[in-house]
Amino acid sequence: MENTKRFVLSVLVENHAGVLSRVSGLFSRRGYNIDSLTVGETNNPEQSRMTIVVRGDEYILEQIEKQLSKLVEVISIVHCDLSTTVVRELALIKVHVTVETRATVIETCNIFRVHIVDVGSESLVIEATGSEDKIASLIRLLQPYGIMELVRTGLTAMQRGSQVLE
Repeated sequence: MENTKRFVLSVLVENHAGVLSRVSGLFSRRGYNIDSLTVGETNNPEQSRMTIVVRGDEYILEQIEKQLSKLVEVISIVHCDLSTTVVRELALIKVHVTVETRATVIETCNIFRVHIVDVGSESLVIEATGSEDKIASLIRLLQPYGIMELVRTGLTAMQRGSQVLE
């Protein structure tokens, strides 16, 4: 698509069984792909926040928002303007290390201000949080050492300032 953009939606939903299935089913039934989906309980245990990343044009975004708003469990939907939103991702990266490469990998971790959360005789598990670009850059630098496993959470977003998404 020529006018394809990436959209980040923050969706506040009732926190009970089956809501995630209904939301993801809505996307699949309409042929929309979810690039990233994170869900977690909010400060109110009766509510969860879904951060959904989708690609499309303005029409597709409008259709997604209309369909989501029809779901009884959906409390609110906010299209996040990335200029006023803090967006982060978490990655756990298991990297192969040897006696010769361990210090260089640790120095790379220090440069990126990431945490080494597990140390093995032949591997390090690294916890990285930050922008997608930061994590992608870290992964590119670690690839020559041998990434044994990699898991990424997808985006989580929160608007800046005192405004509350409801």
